[in-house]
Amino acid sequence: MSEALQENLMGALENVIDPELGIDIVNLGLVYGVDLEEDGTAVVTMTLTAMGCPLAGHIEEDVKRCLEDIPEVTSTQVNIVWSPPWSKDRMSRYAKIALGIPD
Repeated sequence: MSEALQENLMGALENVIDPELGIDIVNLGLVYGVDLEEDGTAVVTMTLTAMGCPLAGHIEEDVKRCLEDIPEVTSTQVNIVWSPPWSKDRMSRYAKIALGIPD
């Protein structure tokens, strides 16, 4: 996958807002990676801030919706993983400032 396409996919995922925190999943550090398979399936590997998140289904649907407009993507598969565990250290500087978390 080209670097431009990778940036395009990650840029699209910045439109997925965590409903509880009000920050996008990329800046929160929830997205661990995005791959595009030969058949056009985007495979998003991500985590959530906590196990048992009641909004996991909502976030997953938003991920699929945001990637469906990219011409190279024919479908999206979301893999929720718990290892490595998410921590605030994965957050971007922007997300930390927005949430008032010191560096």
